[in-house]
Amino acid sequence: ITAADYQTLASFRHGVRRYLDFAEAGARAAGLTSLQHQALLAIKAHTGASPMSIGELAGELLIKHHSAVELVARLLKAGVIDRAEAEEDRRRVSLSLSPAGEKILAALSVKNLRELKILAPAFSGLMTQIDLLTQSGDSTPSD
Repeated sequence: ITAADYQTLASFRHGVRRYLDFAEAGARAAGLTSLQHQALLAIKAHTGASPMSIGELAGELLIKHHSAVELVARLLKAGVIDRAEAEEDRRRVSLSLSPAGEKILAALSVKNLRELKILAPAFSGLMTQIDLLTQSGDSTPSD
């Protein structure tokens, strides 16, 4: 691994952390944890044939099912999501954003997209560097 490889990785990691720090601060200011914000975004962005289930939310957030159940309970208590038994399978719980959740997510998303537009040139340059590094050969050390 070359010095340029390390610099590219460090720059990319810094850019990701900068964005995540910005998004986490916004979530806190809105009264949400970062994971709660991610859950709202995942529910809103879900493109499945039916509304998102707790199991799908767990998969999307890379958390255990029981952790998703607890997260959903906190989101319900905060009034930012609604849940309903699925018509096709009463064991399945369908999740959707409440009007309050829609409003909070929209406000956070406007700010986060604005920040991404600011960071986009840096990420674009980093992607170019990554492309150049991968074209020049595999950068993984040999055994």
